[in-house]
Amino acid sequence: MTASERTRAPDTAAADGAPTHCPYCALQCGMTVGGVPVRVTPRQDVPANRGGLCHKGWTAAELLTAADRLTTPLMRARRDAPLEPCTWDEALDRIVAEVTRLQGRHGRDAVGVFGGGGLTNEKAYQLGKFARIALRTAQIDYNGRFCMSSAAAAVNRAFGMDRGLPMPITDLARADAIMVAGGNVAETMPPFMRHLAEMRERGGALIVIDPRRTVTARRADLHLQPTPGTDLALANGMLHLAIQEGLVDEDYIRARTDGFEQVRMSVNAYWPDRVERITGVPAPQMREAVRLLARGRRSLILTARGAEQHARGTDTVTAFINLALALGLPGREGSGYGCLTGQGNGQGGREHGQKADQLPGYRRIDDPAARAHVAAVWGVDPDVIPGPGRSAYELLEALGTEDGPKALLLFGSNPVVSAPRSARVEERLGALEFLAVADFVPSETALRADVVLPTTQWAEESGTVTNLEGRVLRRRRAVDPPPGVRSDLEIIAELAGRLGAPGAWSDDPAEVFEELRAASAGGPADYSGITYERIEAEGGVFWPCPSPDHPGTPRPFLDRFATPDGRARFVPVEHGGAAEGTDEDYPVHLTTGRVLAQYQSGAQTRRVAPLVEAAPEPFVELHPDLAERHGVTDGAMVRVSSRRGAAVVRARLVESIRHDTVFIPFHWAGEGRANLLTNPALDPVSRMPEFKVCAVRIEPIEQSGADQ
Repeated sequence: MTASERTRAPDTAAADGAPTHCPYCALQCGMTVGGVPVRVTPRQDVPANRGGLCHKGWTAAELLTAADRLTTPLMRARRDAPLEPCTWDEALDRIVAEVTRLQGRHGRDAVGVFGGGGLTNEKAYQLGKFARIALRTAQIDYNGRFCMSSAAAAVNRAFGMDRGLPMPITDLARADAIMVAGGNVAETMPPFMRHLAEMRERGGALIVIDPRRTVTARRADLHLQPTPGTDLALANGMLHLAIQEGLVDEDYIRARTDGFEQVRMSVNAYWPDRVERITGVPAPQMREAVRLLARGRRSLILTARGAEQHARGTDTVTAFINLALALGLPGREGSGYGCLTGQGNGQGGREHGQKADQLPGYRRIDDPAARAHVAAVWGVDPDVIPGPGRSAYELLEALGTEDGPKALLLFGSNPVVSAPRSARVEERLGALEFLAVADFVPSETALRADVVLPTTQWAEESGTVTNLEGRVLRRRRAVDPPPGVRSDLEIIAELAGRLGAPGAWSDDPAEVFEELRAASAGGPADYSGITYERIEAEGGVFWPCPSPDHPGTPRPFLDRFATPDGRARFVPVEHGGAAEGTDEDYPVHLTTGRVLAQYQSGAQTRRVAPLVEAAPEPFVELHPDLAERHGVTDGAMVRVSSRRGAAVVRARLVESIRHDTVFIPFHWAGEGRANLLTNPALDPVSRMPEFKVCAVRIEPIEQSGADQ
């Protein structure tokens, strides 16, 4: 709770509660929160959900009264001592003392910062500023690197600007066809399905690409079921077919793009029979998908984590963008390419300075003009701002090493569960000399900290978030936080003051947003024309919005792309397969993902009773034929092993998955942790780990002798 918020009533707009937004995914469904007991009511006035909520949204109020909610700082006297309650002064003094000691001994980069894609824009901005000028460390990144970074890199390369969904979500209902590559939106953001259902009711076609026949795939007109790790070859194969059948828009290509001839030549090698052998997708299905996309003027290609979380994820997304450009889709109303952002503020969280290579406004940290602009807003010399640091997994891997951070300050993330090769991440956290975590529950990562700071959560604070459309929205404080709890902004401001940081450090979200506006002005993600008042009056404002009289930009590429010459770029890309292939020892592909009733690392949803009842434990999905070959029965406990570790989970036999693939959701801690298995191989451009495919073996626990 900020100093200003402690003296005023909750930010309510009506007697029955405050209009705000859901704490979970990037759809940011509108809801009203209030009453005694606190309840959630869906809002009809928010286009993203139009009165709908998923199971998580309906039960979101239960987060506010979690049984183990943190309400006092915790600290341990030494690494092998238990966490004990302490005062705020004791906790903050300890953090400042450790930061000062370690930076004095090892240099500024001895302290790292790790943020989260669920933080509001104000908190993400202030955290990046804190790292750069209070700590003066280059070592900051965030868990959004694990989500949308490959799509962001590909979109920047093709269009010059990363706006995940460069159109209002309401455009989807008017499409002639939509292809979703690697997304199960019926479970990850259920109200999104309303727009797809309306599109189909109007005669449009839904195409889904997924190794599993998910709930979303079952509602599709066409389901392509590739081998995990082969999406790039599939996209190139579809472009080959589009060229072969004369479906490319040659006039559009000449008028609005560059580089097509190189791509045309590169996809010559992806003839249908070859792509069918690589992907397992029958050539007639590929041909039908291309024809459906090309049949009308309004078609969309949307990618999600299944296509992006690969060691070649940037190139995979580029292949789908190449297909969209060849068909003439981007930059036309109601059509194009889009990324389905995952985390609650995944779009805004990557725009304002949490990423290792970025400054506010989506500016590059190595751009002298960007550094000069932001430094002027912060009141420092540009030379004070460090250069680029390590990406998320590389930062975690470096913890406690000779040239890596010796201390980590972590806000809004739980990498013990969410990071790839998570047992290794636990080791690196254990090698730190000091770990401080700010959270509202004792997550698996917080329980390993030396200092834990109890924070406000979604309905107890104000601020802004940017949803998957690029629409900046207001979260309003609806209820009072428990006594003894402080906001992230207040924590950052107090630490900055104790460290003697230059400049202003407000704990008022409105004041921080005003500074964010100035820092973003002139950048690709320009918020300078957006105010709290405009957001209230207009139901959200699309960025870029460079002045108060600018209407905002719901469709940024209609007239030109954000490249220097206004033309989109084709980029040739080649299929290389997964970083880790199957072999005799590890003969099965593993893919991971989400389920309807849980969210991300589960730190929130595993504390909500109805959600635990709906999805109580991790499991492995496998085809009955695969199960029979390995002696696995439905409901039996199974050990799934990769080259990095082993997870023990319950078997679910389903016919909706490929015979050579198993699926484990990643929401649980303990021995069922999916990320004990996953491969941290990194995309060379985005630094995204390869969460979505690795090689495993499976064995029933009963056959494991000594481990029975």
